[in-house]
Amino acid sequence: MLKYPAKILVAFGETFCENEKIYNWLLKNGYAELAALSSAIRGSEEAFNWLMANKYPHLAALDGAIDRNVKAYEWLKKHKMDFLIVFADACNGKEPALAWLAKNKLEIFIVLAQKIKKFRDNKTFDYHKLHF
Repeated sequence: MLKYPAKILVAFGETFCENEKIYNWLLKNGYAELAALSSAIRGSEEAFNWLMANKYPHLAALDGAIDRNVKAYEWLKKHKMDFLIVFADACNGKEPALAWLAKNKLEIFIVLAQKIKKFRDNKTFDYHKLHF
């Protein structure tokens, strides 16, 4: 996630505000993995499967970790994806993760985490969602 330009991360964040135009822009302009991650976080099993099939297992694991899936956390730890663990924790409102992001001047990820948390807190989830 750290490799994306700030404007792309801002666009990714807008997908949680139901901005279909920006979602489609990401999809058609070289950031299909971010569009798929957005869809996966919003509950799409198809998007999760796309991430796995298209060599983005770290983003699929991020989705799982945001869902508090222990196996996804273990996968991220095993593959030394420490930043994604922090980001998943921030998406779940964990203060140490938010403080770490602030300390490291990664405010864009605080904003993203807040948008994802707000979206998730206001939606009903399908508990049959595919497990990582």
